[in-house]
Amino acid sequence: MEVIPYSSGHKAQWDSFVTGSKNGVFLFNRDYMEYHSDRFVDHSLMFYSNHMLVGVLPANIAGDVLQSHGGLTFGGVVTGFQMKTPQMLSIFKALIAHCRDQGISEIVYKPAPYIYHTVPADEDLYALFVNNAKLVARSVSSCISLSCLNGFDSSRKDNIRKAKKNRLVVKESIDFNSFMKIEEEALLERHGVKPVHTADEITLLAKRFPSNIKLFASFKDDLMLAGVVIYESRNVAHMQYAANSKVGWNIGAQDIIEDYLINQRYCDKKYFDFGISTEQHGQVLNLGLIKRKEHFGANAVMYDAYHISL
Repeated sequence: MEVIPYSSGHKAQWDSFVTGSKNGVFLFNRDYMEYHSDRFVDHSLMFYSNHMLVGVLPANIAGDVLQSHGGLTFGGVVTGFQMKTPQMLSIFKALIAHCRDQGISEIVYKPAPYIYHTVPADEDLYALFVNNAKLVARSVSSCISLSCLNGFDSSRKDNIRKAKKNRLVVKESIDFNSFMKIEEEALLERHGVKPVHTADEITLLAKRFPSNIKLFASFKDDLMLAGVVIYESRNVAHMQYAANSKVGWNIGAQDIIEDYLINQRYCDKKYFDFGISTEQHGQVLNLGLIKRKEHFGANAVMYDAYHISL
Protein backbone atom coordinates (compact mmCIF):
# COMPACT_ATOMS: atom_id res chain seq x y z
CA MET A 1 0.00 0.00 0.00
CA GLU A 2 1.49 3.33 -1.10
CA VAL A 3 0.63 6.59 0.70
CA ILE A 4 0.92 9.86 -1.21
CA PRO A 5 0.16 13.28 0.34
CA TYR A 6 -2.41 15.22 -1.66
CA SER A 7 -1.22 18.08 -3.87
CA SER A 8 -3.06 20.35 -6.28
CA GLY A 9 -2.04 18.16 -9.20
CA HIS A 10 -4.24 15.39 -7.76
CA LYS A 11 -7.39 17.54 -7.65
CA ALA A 12 -9.23 15.96 -10.60
CA GLN A 13 -8.45 12.42 -9.47
CA TRP A 14 -9.39 13.20 -5.86
CA ASP A 15 -12.74 14.78 -6.77
CA SER A 16 -13.62 12.02 -9.23
CA PHE A 17 -12.84 9.36 -6.63
CA VAL A 18 -14.99 11.07 -3.97
CA THR A 19 -17.90 11.38 -6.40
CA GLY A 20 -17.78 7.65 -7.17
CA SER A 21 -17.18 6.50 -3.60
CA LYS A 22 -19.50 4.58 -1.29
CA ASN A 23 -19.13 6.93 1.68
CA GLY A 24 -18.07 10.30 0.29
CA VAL A 25 -20.00 13.55 0.30
CA PHE A 26 -19.54 16.89 -1.45
CA LEU A 27 -17.79 18.26 1.67
CA PHE A 28 -14.74 16.24 0.62
CA ASN A 29 -14.57 17.96 -2.76
CA ARG A 30 -11.40 20.04 -2.87
CA ASP A 31 -13.31 23.24 -3.76
CA TYR A 32 -15.18 22.89 -0.46
CA MET A 33 -12.23 21.88 1.70
CA GLU A 34 -9.98 24.63 0.39
CA TYR A 35 -12.27 27.62 0.93
CA HIS A 36 -10.72 27.84 4.41
CA SER A 37 -7.23 26.66 3.46
CA ASP A 38 -5.76 29.61 5.38
CA ARG A 39 -6.97 28.10 8.67
CA PHE A 40 -5.59 24.58 8.29
CA VAL A 41 -2.33 22.97 7.20
CA ASP A 42 -3.67 20.37 4.78
CA HIS A 43 -2.20 16.88 5.01
CA SER A 44 -4.79 14.89 3.10
CA LEU A 45 -3.61 11.47 2.00
CA MET A 46 -4.21 9.20 -0.98
CA PHE A 47 -3.80 5.41 -0.78
CA TYR A 48 -2.77 3.34 -3.78
CA SER A 49 -2.74 -0.44 -4.18
CA ASN A 50 -0.88 -1.68 -7.27
CA HIS A 51 -0.96 1.90 -8.62
CA MET A 52 -4.75 2.07 -8.24
CA LEU A 53 -6.36 4.65 -5.96
CA VAL A 54 -8.37 2.80 -3.31
CA GLY A 55 -8.91 5.44 -0.62
CA VAL A 56 -8.48 9.08 0.35
CA LEU A 57 -8.35 10.71 3.77
CA PRO A 58 -9.28 14.41 4.18
CA ALA A 59 -6.88 15.55 6.89
CA ASN A 60 -4.75 18.32 8.30
CA ILE A 61 -1.77 18.68 10.60
CA ALA A 62 -1.97 20.51 13.93
CA GLY A 63 1.39 20.40 15.68
CA ASP A 64 2.36 16.74 15.77
CA VAL A 65 -1.23 15.54 15.35
CA LEU A 66 -2.81 14.29 12.15
CA GLN A 67 -6.55 14.86 12.33
CA SER A 68 -9.55 14.22 10.15
CA HIS A 69 -9.88 17.61 8.53
CA GLY A 70 -10.65 20.24 11.17
CA GLY A 71 -12.91 22.17 8.83
CA LEU A 72 -15.27 19.22 8.42
CA THR A 73 -17.74 17.64 10.83
CA PHE A 74 -16.50 14.19 9.86
CA GLY A 75 -14.12 12.66 7.35
CA GLY A 76 -12.55 9.23 7.66
CA VAL A 77 -11.10 7.16 4.84
CA VAL A 78 -13.28 7.55 1.74
CA THR A 79 -13.39 4.36 -0.32
CA GLY A 80 -14.77 2.81 -3.47
CA PHE A 81 -17.46 0.15 -3.61
CA GLN A 82 -14.82 -2.59 -3.92
CA MET A 83 -13.23 -1.87 -0.53
CA LYS A 84 -12.79 -4.99 1.61
CA THR A 85 -11.89 -5.26 5.30
CA PRO A 86 -8.36 -6.72 4.79
CA GLN A 87 -7.56 -3.86 2.41
CA MET A 88 -8.71 -1.31 4.98
CA LEU A 89 -6.37 -2.92 7.51
CA SER A 90 -3.58 -2.41 4.97
CA ILE A 91 -4.56 1.25 4.59
CA PHE A 92 -4.38 1.80 8.34
CA LYS A 93 -1.03 0.00 8.53
CA ALA A 94 0.31 2.31 5.81
CA LEU A 95 -1.31 5.36 7.45
CA ILE A 96 0.33 4.65 10.80
CA ALA A 97 3.72 3.98 9.17
CA HIS A 98 3.46 7.26 7.23
CA CYS A 99 2.61 9.20 10.38
CA ARG A 100 5.56 7.73 12.28
CA ASP A 101 7.89 8.58 9.41
CA GLN A 102 6.60 12.18 9.55
CA GLY A 103 7.13 12.51 13.30
CA ILE A 104 3.40 12.52 14.00
CA SER A 105 2.54 11.25 17.48
CA GLU A 106 -1.27 11.10 17.35
CA ILE A 107 -4.12 10.52 14.91
CA VAL A 108 -7.58 11.96 15.53
CA TYR A 109 -10.06 10.21 13.26
CA LYS A 110 -13.72 11.12 12.62
CA PRO A 111 -15.51 8.40 10.62
CA ALA A 112 -18.50 9.23 8.46
CA PRO A 113 -21.75 8.32 10.28
CA TYR A 114 -23.55 5.40 8.65
CA ILE A 115 -26.35 7.59 7.33
CA TYR A 116 -23.89 8.95 4.76
CA HIS A 117 -23.00 5.47 3.46
CA THR A 118 -24.52 4.48 0.12
CA VAL A 119 -23.82 0.87 1.11
CA PRO A 120 -22.31 -0.39 4.40
CA ALA A 121 -18.84 1.10 4.84
CA ASP A 122 -17.70 0.38 8.40
CA GLU A 123 -14.40 -1.26 7.45
CA ASP A 124 -12.58 1.65 9.08
CA LEU A 125 -14.34 1.07 12.41
CA TYR A 126 -12.88 -2.42 12.54
CA ALA A 127 -9.44 -1.07 11.62
CA LEU A 128 -9.73 1.47 14.43
CA PHE A 129 -10.51 -1.32 16.89
CA VAL A 130 -7.60 -3.49 15.72
CA ASN A 131 -5.25 -0.52 16.13
CA ASN A 132 -6.39 0.17 19.70
CA ALA A 133 -8.12 3.44 18.88
CA LYS A 134 -9.86 5.12 21.80
CA LEU A 135 -13.26 6.77 21.49
CA VAL A 136 -12.65 10.37 22.62
CA ALA A 137 -15.80 12.17 21.49
CA ARG A 138 -19.38 11.14 20.81
CA SER A 139 -21.82 13.80 19.66
CA VAL A 140 -25.52 13.01 19.41
CA SER A 141 -27.30 14.07 16.26
CA SER A 142 -31.04 13.72 15.70
CA CYS A 143 -32.11 12.06 12.49
CA ILE A 144 -35.35 11.03 10.80
CA SER A 145 -35.54 7.93 8.63
CA LEU A 146 -37.79 9.33 5.94
CA SER A 147 -39.12 5.90 4.97
CA CYS A 148 -40.33 5.34 8.54
CA LEU A 149 -41.73 8.57 9.93
CA ASN A 150 -42.64 8.70 13.63
CA GLY A 151 -44.87 11.75 13.30
CA PHE A 152 -44.62 15.17 14.96
CA ASP A 153 -45.32 15.96 18.60
CA SER A 154 -48.40 18.09 19.32
CA SER A 155 -46.23 21.12 20.16
CA ARG A 156 -44.69 21.08 16.68
CA LYS A 157 -48.09 20.64 15.07
CA ASP A 158 -49.38 23.64 17.04
CA ASN A 159 -46.53 25.80 15.80
CA ILE A 160 -47.12 24.75 12.21
CA ARG A 161 -50.78 25.67 12.57
CA LYS A 162 -49.75 29.09 13.92
CA ALA A 163 -47.52 29.65 10.92
CA LYS A 164 -50.28 28.73 8.49
CA LYS A 165 -52.77 30.90 10.35
CA ASN A 166 -50.35 33.81 9.96
CA ARG A 167 -50.07 32.98 6.25
CA LEU A 168 -46.36 32.37 6.28
CA VAL A 169 -44.95 31.15 2.97
CA VAL A 170 -41.94 28.83 2.60
CA LYS A 171 -39.67 29.48 -0.37
CA GLU A 172 -36.19 28.60 -1.51
CA SER A 173 -34.02 31.72 -1.35
CA ILE A 174 -30.57 32.94 -2.28
CA ASP A 175 -30.62 35.77 0.26
CA PHE A 176 -27.98 34.29 2.56
CA ASN A 177 -27.13 37.74 3.92
CA SER A 178 -30.58 38.25 5.43
CA PHE A 179 -30.63 34.75 6.85
CA MET A 180 -27.16 34.96 8.38
CA LYS A 181 -28.19 38.17 10.16
CA ILE A 182 -31.02 36.19 11.78
CA GLU A 183 -28.61 33.33 12.57
CA GLU A 184 -25.99 35.63 14.06
CA GLU A 185 -28.51 37.41 16.29
CA ALA A 186 -29.99 34.12 17.50
CA LEU A 187 -26.61 32.53 18.29
CA LEU A 188 -25.30 35.63 20.03
CA GLU A 189 -28.40 36.03 22.19
CA ARG A 190 -28.75 32.37 23.19
CA HIS A 191 -25.19 31.08 23.25
CA GLY A 192 -22.87 34.10 22.97
CA VAL A 193 -21.13 32.68 19.88
CA LYS A 194 -20.89 33.39 16.16
CA PRO A 195 -21.69 31.04 13.26
CA VAL A 196 -18.82 28.96 11.87
CA HIS A 197 -19.34 30.57 8.45
CA THR A 198 -19.70 34.24 7.61
CA ALA A 199 -22.43 35.37 5.22
CA ASP A 200 -19.81 35.83 2.49
CA GLU A 201 -18.42 32.32 3.03
CA ILE A 202 -21.77 30.53 2.91
CA THR A 203 -22.75 32.57 -0.16
CA LEU A 204 -19.49 31.56 -1.85
CA LEU A 205 -19.97 27.90 -1.00
CA ALA A 206 -23.58 27.96 -2.20
CA LYS A 207 -22.39 29.35 -5.54
CA ARG A 208 -19.75 26.62 -5.80
CA PHE A 209 -22.21 23.87 -4.84
CA PRO A 210 -25.69 25.03 -5.90
CA SER A 211 -27.03 21.46 -5.98
CA ASN A 212 -25.87 20.76 -2.44
CA ILE A 213 -26.15 23.96 -0.38
CA LYS A 214 -29.61 25.51 -0.29
CA LEU A 215 -31.47 28.06 1.80
CA PHE A 216 -35.17 27.71 2.61
CA ALA A 217 -36.95 30.53 4.40
CA SER A 218 -40.39 31.47 5.64
CA PHE A 219 -41.78 34.88 4.80
CA LYS A 220 -44.55 37.15 5.99
CA ASP A 221 -45.19 39.18 2.86
CA ASP A 222 -41.59 39.96 1.83
CA LEU A 223 -40.05 39.80 5.30
CA MET A 224 -37.86 36.77 6.09
CA LEU A 225 -38.76 35.45 9.55
CA ALA A 226 -36.76 32.22 9.71
CA GLY A 227 -34.47 30.10 7.60
CA VAL A 228 -32.80 26.72 7.25
CA VAL A 229 -29.59 26.04 5.32
CA ILE A 230 -29.53 22.49 4.00
CA TYR A 231 -26.40 20.54 3.07
CA GLU A 232 -27.74 17.96 0.65
CA SER A 233 -25.81 14.78 -0.11
CA ARG A 234 -26.76 11.54 -1.82
CA ASN A 235 -28.71 10.09 1.11
CA VAL A 236 -29.04 12.91 3.61
CA ALA A 237 -30.60 16.35 3.90
CA HIS A 238 -28.62 17.86 6.77
CA MET A 239 -29.59 21.07 8.57
CA GLN A 240 -26.35 23.03 8.67
CA TYR A 241 -27.97 26.19 10.05
CA ALA A 242 -31.45 27.01 11.30
CA ALA A 243 -32.71 30.16 13.00
CA ASN A 244 -35.84 32.05 13.94
CA SER A 245 -36.20 35.80 14.18
CA LYS A 246 -37.80 37.14 17.36
CA VAL A 247 -41.09 37.59 15.50
CA GLY A 248 -40.81 34.19 13.84
CA TRP A 249 -40.18 32.42 17.14
CA ASN A 250 -43.70 33.09 18.35
CA ILE A 251 -45.53 32.01 15.20
CA GLY A 252 -43.78 28.80 14.13
CA ALA A 253 -41.70 30.35 11.36
CA GLN A 254 -38.95 27.71 11.57
CA ASP A 255 -41.33 24.80 12.21
CA ILE A 256 -43.21 25.36 8.97
CA ILE A 257 -39.93 25.22 7.03
CA GLU A 258 -38.96 21.92 8.65
CA ASP A 259 -42.42 20.51 7.98
CA TYR A 260 -42.03 21.38 4.29
CA LEU A 261 -38.51 19.93 4.07
CA ILE A 262 -39.37 16.65 5.80
CA ASN A 263 -42.75 15.96 4.24
CA GLN A 264 -42.33 17.47 0.80
CA ARG A 265 -38.96 18.69 -0.46
CA TYR A 266 -36.78 15.85 0.83
CA CYS A 267 -39.32 13.08 1.35
CA ASP A 268 -37.47 10.89 -1.18
CA LYS A 269 -34.15 11.07 0.67
CA LYS A 270 -33.16 8.32 3.10
CA TYR A 271 -32.52 10.63 6.05
CA PHE A 272 -33.20 14.10 7.38
CA ASP A 273 -30.52 15.07 9.89
CA PHE A 274 -31.06 17.94 12.36
CA GLY A 275 -27.45 17.98 13.52
CA ILE A 276 -25.86 17.57 16.94
CA SER A 277 -27.15 18.72 20.31
CA THR A 278 -24.02 18.22 22.40
CA GLU A 279 -21.08 20.24 23.66
CA GLN A 280 -17.64 19.50 25.14
CA HIS A 281 -16.97 16.51 22.88
CA GLY A 282 -20.38 15.07 23.68
CA GLN A 283 -20.12 15.18 27.48
CA VAL A 284 -22.86 17.82 27.77
CA LEU A 285 -26.28 17.28 26.21
CA ASN A 286 -28.39 20.35 25.42
CA LEU A 287 -31.73 19.03 26.64
CA GLY A 288 -33.84 21.82 25.20
CA LEU A 289 -32.28 21.53 21.78
CA ILE A 290 -32.55 17.76 21.48
CA LYS A 291 -36.11 17.81 22.84
CA ARG A 292 -37.18 20.09 20.02
CA LYS A 293 -35.60 17.85 17.39
CA GLU A 294 -37.03 14.68 18.85
CA HIS A 295 -40.48 16.30 18.81
CA PHE A 296 -40.23 15.98 15.01
CA GLY A 297 -39.82 12.21 15.42
CA ALA A 298 -36.03 12.16 15.16
CA ASN A 299 -33.81 9.50 16.72
CA ALA A 300 -30.16 9.41 17.73
CA VAL A 301 -27.20 9.03 15.36
CA MET A 302 -23.63 9.29 16.66
CA TYR A 303 -20.89 11.52 15.29
CA ASP A 304 -17.73 10.00 16.80
CA ALA A 305 -14.04 10.81 17.07
CA TYR A 306 -11.24 8.34 17.82
CA HIS A 307 -7.66 8.76 18.97
CA ILE A 308 -4.72 6.57 17.99
CA SER A 309 -1.54 7.12 19.98
CA LEU A 310 1.66 6.46 18.07
